[in-house]
Amino acid sequence: MIKLVACDMAGTTIDEHGDVYVALARCVEETGVSTTPEAVQEWMGADKVEAITALIEAGGGAATPGVVAAAFIRFKELLVEFYDANPPVALEGVEDAFRELRNQGIKVALTTGFSRDVAEPLLERLGWGVGGDHLLDAVVCSDEVAAGRPAPHMIHRAMELTGVQDVRTVMAAGDTVNDLAAANNAGVTAVGVLTGKLGREDLAVHPHHHILDGVKDIPALLS
Repeated sequence: MIKLVACDMAGTTIDEHGDVYVALARCVEETGVSTTPEAVQEWMGADKVEAITALIEAGGGAATPGVVAAAFIRFKELLVEFYDANPPVALEGVEDAFRELRNQGIKVALTTGFSRDVAEPLLERLGWGVGGDHLLDAVVCSDEVAAGRPAPHMIHRAMELTGVQDVRTVMAAGDTVNDLAAANNAGVTAVGVLTGKLGREDLAVHPHHHILDGVKDIPALLS
């Protein structure tokens, strides 16, 4: 029996119109290197500082601590700018799915490659709170663990925060390859969703247990 469902944020539970892709690519390119959509996609779901570092190096740049720190600040500035112009919204059926899961006694957590200072304003925009009668039981950000995806640490931290001890009772859902890898590394049920940039064929070639149209379909899967 599943006791905890841990979901990614951007592209999985939140429609932020792909702005994180644009912000990540632009902040890296502003350091003087080039990126490709494929390279950026490879780092979706990962910790953004790790992603910026890897993309600068892949472009032949010097990912010194100062350069990476400045690029990360720029990433956050761009994201705020984009979100102000085109506010993120909950993906269809996600809020209802979360309420249904919690009504069944299943804990709901979000894990994200965003740092806490990026994630909190985003959640506030959506009105998503933690605990009590709110929508969520826990939120784990990549800067709160030793390493972001594909490491399993955020999922395990969500288990810790929600009091769930057995990985066999945990399901993790996300729209990227890194989401699936983190779920498999954590030893939990790995679910890919098709609400991000990748199609069924893109996700299906990676180890997984289920591929769904969206998080909205998780309650039906569990029933």
